[in-house]
Amino acid sequence: MQVKGQSSAADRMDVNQAKQEHLLALKVMRLTKPTLFTNMPVTCEDRDLPGDLFIRLMKDDPSTVKGAETLILGEMLTLPQNFGNIFLGETFSSYISVHNDSSQVVKDILVKADLQTSSQRLNLSASNSAVSELKPESCIDDVIHHEVKEIGTHILVCAVSYTTQTGEKLYFRKFFKFQVLKPLDVKTKFYNAETDEVFLEAQIQNITTSPMFMEKVSLEPSMMYNVTELNAVSSADESVSTFGKMSYLQPLDTRQYLYCLKPKPEFAEKAGVIKGVTVIGKLDIVWKTNLGEKGRLQTSQLQRMAPGYGDVRLSLEFIPDTVNLEEPFDITCKITNCSERTMDLLLEMCNTRSVHWCGVSGRQLGKLSPSASLSIPLRLLSSVQGLQSISGLRLTDTFLKRTYEYDDIAQVCVVCPYTSPES
Repeated sequence: MQVKGQSSAADRMDVNQAKQEHLLALKVMRLTKPTLFTNMPVTCEDRDLPGDLFIRLMKDDPSTVKGAETLILGEMLTLPQNFGNIFLGETFSSYISVHNDSSQVVKDILVKADLQTSSQRLNLSASNSAVSELKPESCIDDVIHHEVKEIGTHILVCAVSYTTQTGEKLYFRKFFKFQVLKPLDVKTKFYNAETDEVFLEAQIQNITTSPMFMEKVSLEPSMMYNVTELNAVSSADESVSTFGKMSYLQPLDTRQYLYCLKPKPEFAEKAGVIKGVTVIGKLDIVWKTNLGEKGRLQTSQLQRMAPGYGDVRLSLEFIPDTVNLEEPFDITCKITNCSERTMDLLLEMCNTRSVHWCGVSGRQLGKLSPSASLSIPLRLLSSVQGLQSISGLRLTDTFLKRTYEYDDIAQVCVVCPYTSPES
């Protein structure tokens, strides 16, 4: 029985400590910009029973716009009524206040604010040093900022420790849980051109419930590429965006951005023969929402599967868009050795039904070292009008007796330069 009585006394002590009121009070508020006040106008016709009562009430309402009382949007601002939504890429700001509600002087006050995410714990306190004393009815204020870089559950942990006049050290903390949502849905597509150019299409969708002003959507290329934005139409005086002057993205709307990447001259050969995954760059997106609140989102490094060229790559450096019927025209071919051995190449030209090669077929091109390139001018003519495909080139490695066939290399428009006399 004695053991039972001791256990009950200990339990009562724990309960009393849990119910002990602290001398300090902690308040945490999220800092967000206000919103424009909206009202719901109620009107009626003059012949209705209320007459002009509703109109007179709206004119006396200070929240309405004078001369435009029936508009829903007013000129007044309202403070946030709830915690609101936090989106990835925005800056989370919070006001922390510790107030001395007692009549005693409290010493050695330390306020600590940590943000717990699914992967890490961050210290957001501006100072980690303790305040020597806090008089009655005084407070300690702090404002914390954090750029949100993870989605999912976040917990703001605010801890306060202090010492009373009797020398007793007390400690308490509060938890504030909130969710971070994804504001944009970004999808990318890659298109490999016949040359070393790569075209990137980025589809950006606003998945929030409010419109966004898209301040900047740019592509930061990797060190191997130069980028050209294809989202504007250039005129003699200025460049006009294809999305207009006011670049707003409404909720659930999708916008497509296009970029052209071209390897730098010093990496052109390497970029053409790299096999496997090639790093292209990353998208940098900046937007503004309610009253200019800014958000920024950077994607991870975008990667694409580089096309395989086999042992020998043949590409066109020059080809005319339009040629005349039965008149010779010139093209320039570029041959690149993509293998790890030196090749001794032989060029053969085979005529097709519509395209005929001019020159000597079966000529030796000589030895080509690994990763080396060779430019060859060739001449041909077409005997058929319309859009014709250039085919019939054959490269043979004389050492391995292996032949590489190249058909449908490019297309050219063949037109007739003569006009038939009027009958």
